[in-house]
Parts: sequence; C-alpha cells; structure tokens
Amino acid sequence: MKWSEICVHTTNEAIEPISNILHETGASGVVIEDPLDLITEREDNFGEIYELNKDEYPEEGVYIKAYLPINSFLGETVDEIKQAINNLLLYDIDIGRNTITLSEINEEEWATAWKKYYKPVKISKKITITPTWEDYTPKSPDEIVLELDPGMAFGTGTHPTTVLSIQGIERYIKNNDEVIDVGCGSGVLSIASTLLGAKEVYAYDLDEIAVKSTKLNAKLNKVDKKIITKQNNLLDHVSKQADLIVSNILAEIIVRFIKEAWDNLKEEGLFITSGIIQAKKDLVKDQLQQNGFTIIEVNEMEDWVSIVAKKVLK
Repeated sequence: MKWSEICVHTTNEAIEPISNILHETGASGVVIEDPLDLITEREDNFGEIYELNKDEYPEEGVYIKAYLPINSFLGETVDEIKQAINNLLLYDIDIGRNTITLSEINEEEWATAWKKYYKPVKISKKITITPTWEDYTPKSPDEIVLELDPGMAFGTGTHPTTVLSIQGIERYIKNNDEVIDVGCGSGVLSIASTLLGAKEVYAYDLDEIAVKSTKLNAKLNKVDKKIITKQNNLLDHVSKQADLIVSNILAEIIVRFIKEAWDNLKEEGLFITSGIIQAKKDLVKDQLQQNGFTIIEVNEMEDWVSIVAKKVLK
C-alpha cells in the first residue's frame, strides 16, 4: 500500500493542535522534526540516544509529518487539514510559515523509518520510557521501565510536556492514590501513575483511537487491571473524588474544565497540568486561582510549562 506523507512547517506552539487535526482526519503516524533535538545534549543522565540527520530538519520552526492513505479522497482530506490549521488563528495560536507539502512513501519504508526517532529515554529520577521493540536493561534497582508502543497515532512519550507531567506525578503521587487522567492519549501518564503507586486510574479521552492505545499500552505494562479507560469528553458527567488529576493537553482546553477538576478532587488534592505554551501560562494560572486552586509550583522545559495546583478549602 502507498501512503502520502504530509509535511506541515509550523511552530512549536502549534504542535499539539496540528497533531490532533492530523489524527482526526485519519492520519496514520505522526513524526515531529524539531531542530532543538539536534543541539540538545543527549548523552547525559537522561540516557537518550538519537540517530538524527540535520538535513531533515528546518532551520526554524518544526516539521510535523503524518501519513495518509492514497485514495480518491486524498485531495478533500488535505483541504480539510489546511482549513482546520488556518482556523487555529481564531484561537491566537501562532502557526508560523504554515507551508504544507505532500510526497509519496511506501508503507514498508514508513513502518521502519520512523522508529529511528524513538529510543529508550530516562525522563525522570525513576522512569525510563522505552519502545516495545527495544531491548533495555534497567541501570539500577530503583529504575522503572515503562514500555510504550505509540502505534500509528501517538507520540513516543518523550515530548517536554509529557516529561514535565511525569516528573510532577513522580514528585507528588502517594501509594494508593486515586488518579484521573484527562486526555489520556497513549496512556503514558496513566501507566506512569500506576507504576509509581496509584491504586486506580480513570483514563478519559474523546478519541476512540486513544482509548484503544491506552488499553493496549496498559496491557503491555501489566497494569490494565488498575486503569479504567473510557471514551469521554474531558470531565463531562464524571463524578469521582480523586487524589490527583493529570492532564497534558492545550491550555485552551485545560481552562474549559478547571471547575470540573475542582469538583472531582478530594480536599488537598492536586491538579497537574501540562501542554501549556509560555504565552498561555498566565491564562491557566489565573483561571486556576479564580476557581479556588492554590498554585504549588510552575515548571518549565524549552517553550513549555507545567503547573501544579492544590485544592485548598478556605
């Protein structure tokens, strides 16, 4: 089978929304080519190894590449993608150059080529994320190995927003905590929470593919009995009392369910948010505080921000 590789030249700010647009229009597989990866020190205590070619990267901005089956609907699908990306301007999201190109690629070439971007990486003091096809031996007895198969729809779990989320979970989670993961994607935050001691995790995502991906990855890590995964829009119609709520999605989405997050947290419960660009940091902080949350800490990595807030009854 032949596929069309669609390449969008855009900004770091637009990575998450454009990736979502590509997923929703049927793209199979997404690769992010960020020139920052070429200059970031990798041979350090994070233990990450990359096989990257600088000629494949833009001088500024990022390339988002995805794969669409070549069929009679391809032209219409590409037009839908272009329109949806342009609509991001309505939400004040900088889409940069927004140049879009198409090229043909064989399925066999794609299925093996994209794996070069994904190697084991130690993203926190305890957790190392490794793809299922890599043999990896823990370097210490305390190291927790989280296996992930991103399949054809989700990332590798090493994006700064995910790293910030897992580092926050590791710092604050307690044994037997009950956790809610809003927008679970590949399930990486749900799995990390369980491996770090959570008694039970409720994982929600509106995307059916995300629900399937979370269930698959939970089984790979032998924690599927502790993760209840359901298709749901944010926290709509959810009524639980969790110790911890985690969410790694866009700032514009986070502010839409802050009240519901408050309602679904126990007293002294924590809300760990990520996926926030620098320009939207104050927006999320202000909304959290207006809804009663106390900001515990703000962490940053590259252009991304994670905020930890506590439910404190006054």
